[in-house]
Amino acid sequence: MISLKPYNSFGIEVQAHHVIHLHSLELLEHLSDIRQTKILGGGTNILFTKDIIDPIIKVEMNGLEVLVENEEDVLVRIGAGQNWHATVMWALDHNYGGIENLSLIPGTVGAAPVQNIGAYGVEIKDVLEWIEGFDLESSTFKKLNRAECLMGYRDSIFKNSLKNKFIITHVILRLSKKHQLNLEYGIIKEVLLQKNISYPNIRQISEAVIQIRRSKLPDPNEIGNAGSFFKNVNIPEDQHHELKSRFPQMPAYHLPDGTYKIASGWLIEYCGWKGKRIGNVACYEKQALVIVNCGDATGQEILYFSQQVIDSVFQIFGITLQPEVNIW
Repeated sequence: MISLKPYNSFGIEVQAHHVIHLHSLELLEHLSDIRQTKILGGGTNILFTKDIIDPIIKVEMNGLEVLVENEEDVLVRIGAGQNWHATVMWALDHNYGGIENLSLIPGTVGAAPVQNIGAYGVEIKDVLEWIEGFDLESSTFKKLNRAECLMGYRDSIFKNSLKNKFIITHVILRLSKKHQLNLEYGIIKEVLLQKNISYPNIRQISEAVIQIRRSKLPDPNEIGNAGSFFKNVNIPEDQHHELKSRFPQMPAYHLPDGTYKIASGWLIEYCGWKGKRIGNVACYEKQALVIVNCGDATGQEILYFSQQVIDSVFQIFGITLQPEVNIW
């Protein structure tokens, strides 16, 4: 048996029967007999709740190469095991824009499209061109373009019909050489103004994002967590109107489709969970969306805690929170 504690940012101690470290395409040819498996990236967005019987394929493909470059942009092919934040830093070093708002998001490049990672007005689908990978069911290499990945809010085909059936080996991004800055979120503007920066470049935006994230999110090297445990929620206009009449201070963002995005962290905090601890599990004192492992919590303890939060929010607001974290 193999301990998975080093492979998850929650620091949960569970065991696996078999872990395959995938660091080359050649190894994929030997996986044709495997049908039941689980695919693991950096382990920064996962909650282990039990020992894993199925073989785990840990994707560790590295490498980064420029495929095509012109005056406007550049196509970059990145190994799925590459660290995401290191990739953002590489892009900044080469003055390539498009992912600076996604600075300091933990995890690997291959996991980024699975979750369709996003922050401060930007999602990876905004720059994704295609995915390269291995279909375990047909034992063939395949390429999926952005549309085929069916990417939504913290969602993709890899969390649904292709879950644990498709190994992402490489991610191809189109990064810009003529930068279009995204300052949609006011907090980024506030941090930049504090630094007397009126016309920021992509590195300054990245530095602002890093400052913001570090101010409200715990370092998983110091306290076990997987970032935001819950997704924000979208509600229809009539439900928003009803809730706003009862909770006028509730922040909401009107979306183009007519729905309203509600900050789940605010709902959780209103229900009194921010900073609340039960046993070895707590809602982080600086950000209610984050559930932390205060000691030697089990995955089941964290799962139970999260369900209590879900029940509490539903009882008061009639809204059912959905986990952003993948639960195994």
